[in-house]
Amino acid sequence: MRITVLGKSPAWQDAGGACSGYLIEGGGTRVLLDCGPGVFAKLRSVADYVDVDAVVISHLHADHVNDLVTFASALRYGTRREIPPRLIAPPGAVEVLERLCQGGSMRPEHISGAFALELYDPADAVEVGGLRVRFRPVPHFIPCNAVEISEGDARFTFSADCGPNDALVEFAAGTGLLLVEATLPEPDEGHLTPFEAGEHAAHAGARTCVLTHFSDELDASWVRAEGARGFGAQVELAAEGATYSVDA
Repeated sequence: MRITVLGKSPAWQDAGGACSGYLIEGGGTRVLLDCGPGVFAKLRSVADYVDVDAVVISHLHADHVNDLVTFASALRYGTRREIPPRLIAPPGAVEVLERLCQGGSMRPEHISGAFALELYDPADAVEVGGLRVRFRPVPHFIPCNAVEISEGDARFTFSADCGPNDALVEFAAGTGLLLVEATLPEPDEGHLTPFEAGEHAAHAGARTCVLTHFSDELDASWVRAEGARGFGAQVELAAEGATYSVDA
């Protein structure tokens, strides 16, 4: 599998950046994981949006879904996509996405009519081509799910947004790559600090730890050092355009 970072910002975008969005390629398919503000333009810089087979949403906060409006506009008014991509979203998505569209003076069905919308049960797995997608609820301000995408024995795990928890550690145990949020400079509920992010990756036994969802207003060397202190080894910092390969 190949993971490309499209956006790594927290709820406010880095200068010239984008919020949460990651392109996963493998198993003969392309999956966009989250679609926050700025992500659609970043996607177009590395791939053709009509080649995306599915969009998977971890949770329904604005910084993870708002560019679905833009993506839907391209699908609706462009002429190159005949079969709509799947939009695999958590429970409650229909109402939230309708309100998002109405807030932008769009028709309520602007998103749902452009995609093949399906709601996932976090207890179930979803197949997308040769990729398998699993979910695990993690503590956040609204219902939120960590996401695992695997191709055979190759596993990639995304923490989504979460406070300190054991569920992520269990879910990510032995993963090839843990992409883990590191939003906060000081501990608080709902998000992790870089040190806590590294700790979660260490406890999970992740082979590679990549920190994400932190602001460019934080000193990157401090974020890296704190993550490494928690992980007990070197960590990577997500950056737009960075790519990672995950093998079995």
